[in-house]
Amino acid sequence: MTYDLRSAAPDRLSVQNAQPAGTTQAASVALAGVPSRAERSAPLMRLCDTLDAMFEACSHFPEPSHSTFFARSMRLALAGAAANPALLTAAQREGSIETYRRHLLAADPHGRYAIAALVWMPGQASPVHAHHTWCGYAVVDGTLSETVFEWRGEEECASATRTQARNRGAVSFVRGGRGAIHRLGNNSDAPAISLHIYGVAGTQMSTHVNDIVRTADTPALA
Repeated sequence: MTYDLRSAAPDRLSVQNAQPAGTTQAASVALAGVPSRAERSAPLMRLCDTLDAMFEACSHFPEPSHSTFFARSMRLALAGAAANPALLTAAQREGSIETYRRHLLAADPHGRYAIAALVWMPGQASPVHAHHTWCGYAVVDGTLSETVFEWRGEEECASATRTQARNRGAVSFVRGGRGAIHRLGNNSDAPAISLHIYGVAGTQMSTHVNDIVRTADTPALA
């Protein structure tokens, strides 16, 4: 059986009232200008249609992200959307001098996913984190640095294993859990932008995605 990943989909929720995360360990969240369905770019609409078709194709799985088809299709969808220069508006490319900025682009009305653009100014980085849910990202512009960690269960901390440059077009998809821990940051002297898709409702984007973990060189909390 085959599925048309460009099939039509219901309208998506424009989330206006999600609680912003603190700026010391998480992104500032830009919600005021979330585009309506009619205002969304054609590449963003195609991405939403593709995601809806993926969920339909994997409806027989208790957890769609456990499907190899879902993971492969997510990487292809991210790569295609990120490569289109018409994906983001000028406002959705704006950063913040305080911390990396997350622009919510679209949210599934059924709460299955949220799509965001993250803007990283030079020197900005995420905390070290795993994920409560599946998520994927692609680099839209610039270069990010990704440090990958492994979880040391006996010590209840994570230790770094490698750091790699993630250039424009790089794509990643991981399932939820501490089997995939990383830190993203911008070590370059120019802004960078990444496209992210999270397996949560738009209103949970700031609270139900990142699982911030202690690293080997960070003292345990008393």
